[in-house]
Amino acid sequence: MSLSLVGIIAVQAYYISNSIKDEEEQFRFNVKKALIYTSNEIEGRELREYTIKLQGLFKGAKVDTTAFKDFYLEQEDENSSETILYRNSILEENYKLSSSIFDIGLDSINIKKVLSERETRVVSSNSAETDSDISLNAMLLQMGNMTRGEHFFYDTAYKDLSLRIPIHKRVSKSEIKRNLTKKLREDEINIDFQYAIYSNDLATKVQSEEFDKYEATTFSMPIFNNENDKSNYSLLVNFPKRNKFIQSSIISMTILSFIFTTIIIIAYASSLLQLLKQRKISEIKTDFINNMTHEFKTPIATINLALDAIKNPKVINDNDKVMRYLNMIKEENKRMHAQVENVLRISKLEKNELNISKERVKLHDLIEDAITHVELIVEDRNGFINLHLDAENSWVLANETHFTNVLVNIFDNAIKYSPEEPKIDVYTENVANNIILRIKDQGSGMSKAVSKRVFEKFYREHTGNIHNIKGHGLGLAYVKRIVDDHQGFIAVESEKEKGSTFIIKLPLIS
Repeated sequence: MSLSLVGIIAVQAYYISNSIKDEEEQFRFNVKKALIYTSNEIEGRELREYTIKLQGLFKGAKVDTTAFKDFYLEQEDENSSETILYRNSILEENYKLSSSIFDIGLDSINIKKVLSERETRVVSSNSAETDSDISLNAMLLQMGNMTRGEHFFYDTAYKDLSLRIPIHKRVSKSEIKRNLTKKLREDEINIDFQYAIYSNDLATKVQSEEFDKYEATTFSMPIFNNENDKSNYSLLVNFPKRNKFIQSSIISMTILSFIFTTIIIIAYASSLLQLLKQRKISEIKTDFINNMTHEFKTPIATINLALDAIKNPKVINDNDKVMRYLNMIKEENKRMHAQVENVLRISKLEKNELNISKERVKLHDLIEDAITHVELIVEDRNGFINLHLDAENSWVLANETHFTNVLVNIFDNAIKYSPEEPKIDVYTENVANNIILRIKDQGSGMSKAVSKRVFEKFYREHTGNIHNIKGHGLGLAYVKRIVDDHQGFIAVESEKEKGSTFIIKLPLIS
């Protein structure tokens, strides 16, 4: 069971850990995608704007220098009787234009206008064109004059010039935020982010408030690459609530896993506790049976000896001896009956079947009554019971019979666990609306571990097979149940070889 439980927890932890890693990888991929999109959109927008500006500049502008290059290729295929004609023409025009629209602090700039046209044509020797008197040279000339369309582009000059423009004039914060937000929301990333553009690891004016470059969640992407595909600028973005967002995506699965794992742990712990409890109960019952067997064996043996003695012809005619033996039989029978009653009484208490009616009585009277039940035993062992009844008010609501039994049980324990002559002191005092009763002995005492469990049913301090002190672990359990039923409180203070003090607190009545 333990191995299976550890295995289940380990598998759950591994699965959740992998899920978090997968979510992190997906988050990182989506953010990179958003950065690439934003970078491309900004560069494309800037390119379009400057292309429009250049187109405006070229209108009416004079060509400074011109260069024209043509490349023709003719290839004949004898097998198919076809001729392949290929043309590539490049027209380069250099302009010297005003740089006012570029805002770079120069009077003029040099721009190249490049026209590039390519065409491939396959001519069959049997075609109509060949049958007519159109020569191959004429056809090449015709191809050279064909226009496929113009394409404006500017070379390294523009890229070099753009580096002179301040970054905050090339891109705005709102544009970065708009593009990032659009792409992130497409991937369902709806959390706050901070962004900035850095130049050679130094901050620029283009950044959101409270941006912190050194956060562990910062992502980076180059922007405004030059002709070598390198850039001095980096677009940075970080997500302060990144971990919370990633964890929220698997929170429901994690909670369910935690709940079911907790249920399994509780069930496992409960089963384990039940096993230990059953083992403990089994040991307690075995000890209880051993003690009860011992306690019944002695009175039964005494009764048998007394009966055998009475049967003796020398004794049966001696009335004094017969009466003595009969009294012994009666006392031993009463002892066994009391033990049986104790077992039945505690059983009824457990089932709440014991009817305990209460009436207004003086606790001092109950103490004195209980002492009469044990004083002969105390005197026989040359002991004493001293009373220190200092409570001015001792009126309580109690059942006289049961509470007297409570006190007798405590006195009986004090006597039994006193190896020498029993010395018992009884104290009472009023505290607020309660009366405190202390019964102190000078017996063998108990360890702290035993003190904590002494009121448990069937519990007795383990003494192996030694039964020098009679009992079955029910007396003090009965005492606690009766005190609890009287809305009272009972505790014990004890130390090994220094005696014990039982403390009972009961509410007073007027």
